[in-house]
Amino acid sequence: MNDNFYPSVTWAVPVGESGTPALTRVTRDQSFITWLVALNNVTREKILLQTVRWRMRVDIVVDPMMPLGSRAILVSRAHQEQPLILTNNEPIPPNALARPNANDAQVLMWRPRRGTPIVVIPSK
Repeated sequence: MNDNFYPSVTWAVPVGESGTPALTRVTRDQSFITWLVALNNVTREKILLQTVRWRMRVDIVVDPMMPLGSRAILVSRAHQEQPLILTNNEPIPPNALARPNANDAQVLMWRPRRGTPIVVIPSK
């Protein structure tokens, strides 16, 4: 399996006209499930061996006015939770059998200090 995860974040207000940097924080809380499957090449039968679940949580404070290399500070813990091998396998949903693409599940939200949050780019 190879799912190249390339998240990106915009520096400016994604719904505004100005290109002025305004990013102050990046918060991500993502969970993943992976299935280890054996495939019979003759019958095409899939045999579920293990289900693995893990989570990634990141909280970063940003000061876009600081010099490059000093703009972001990790405020969440540096070490993530270890992946968990489940004792009971979860069934594989049909969409998990297609090529993985975590980027299609991302949503870009603009959450201003005042006002209503705006979905700038919805998930696919």
